Amino acid sequence: MKIIGGGGHAKVCIEVLQLAGAYPLSERFFFVAVGDNSDRKHEAMRNNLLWACPAIVHPSAIISRSAVIGDGSIVMAGAVVQAGAFIGKHVIINTGATVDHDCIIDDFAHIAPGAHLCGNVQVGEGALVGVGVAVAPGGKIPAWSVAKTRRLEIEQQESVSGNEELRGSALPVHGGEIRSSSK
Repeated sequence: MKIIGGGGHAKVCIEVLQLAGAYPLSERFFFVAVGDNSDRKHEAMRNNLLWACPAIVHPSAIISRSAVIGDGSIVMAGAVVQAGAFIGKHVIINTGATVDHDCIIDDFAHIAPGAHLCGNVQVGEGALVGVGVAVAPGGKIPAWSVAKTRRLEIEQQESVSGNEELRGSALPVHGGEIRSSSK
């Protein structure tokens, strides 16, 4: 099997392939291990969708018997896909994400780590549902859009032991900042 991609997402995909086993070894099959949705679509189309490998599922993922997962898609560790869910081709259901009953995830979408889709959610082609996003029942995420949470901001409060204040410069925290109060 040919693996297309070489970044961080590809590292995880290769490991899932190794853990899951039993995938076609023929060179005519390929798996697009590219995290960016648009780039993944480009590579899939360039390499002919007809030869995509079957869906790859991490052994710790929980998949309902009535769920459908399209060719070239990957379901990562700890993810859950419930009854009646339909996952299109070349979709990423990332680590710890949950896709509840009757959701429809179109081709080339990405459900990021820790995202939670309640029942009957529709995610359009190429859309990204970001880290930790929760989508209410019946929600619709348009094609090629990004659903994301706000930036994390943590503010330090005054010390409880006296009159001294905790002050300091902003420090990065996983995409957010820690800010000291300026009282």
